[in-house]
Amino acid sequence: MSLSWSLRSFVMDIRHLDRRAQAFAAEIIAQVRPERLSVPTPCPDWTLYGLLRHIVSQNEGFAAAARGEETHLSQWRNGRIDGDPRGAYERSAALVDEAFGAEGVLEAKFSLPEVRDGGRFPAAVAIGFHLVDTVVHAWDVAASIGAAWRPDEELVAASLAIALKVPDTPADRGPGLAFEPAIDASSETPDRDRLLALLGRSPDWRPPA
Repeated sequence: MSLSWSLRSFVMDIRHLDRRAQAFAAEIIAQVRPERLSVPTPCPDWTLYGLLRHIVSQNEGFAAAARGEETHLSQWRNGRIDGDPRGAYERSAALVDEAFGAEGVLEAKFSLPEVRDGGRFPAAVAIGFHLVDTVVHAWDVAASIGAAWRPDEELVAASLAIALKVPDTPADRGPGLAFEPAIDASSETPDRDRLLALLGRSPDWRPPA
């Protein structure tokens, strides 16, 4: 899959790709057992419980933004999993699918208080943020529990195209921010691993023994 998509093709495909990304993540999250919720993750600030809570919160925040709400940070941090990661994720993903699928949503702008200094973003851009977040957080979960992470070529290509545009400066990367600084990767690195490295993740990360 070429990364040189036209903007029109990207806009036409982005919601379909996002639904596929969510289905892909759901397959991995379904493998999480309650007794594993305290294990560490590649995200230094989060156990698996914290990571899953973040994913659910993000889904709820993106859904609210797509509905046209002027969202605040609290709406992006109040997700609950209550010992049922799979159910919590599936409910939050359904909210996203419904909101992103609404008539006219691609002409809207989303309020995203967690991105840079906040502001409103074109729908296709905002949904792209959600897509790459979903694909990469699926790796975080998979790495934490030793599950396979095999996004298809199209999901990788779309996510990589977005990741290449994420600023990599001290103001945009680091502790407490969405991503760690990018990790160097060779030109021969597979696209899946390159995607992870661009967003500050080591493809070789494993949970402590």
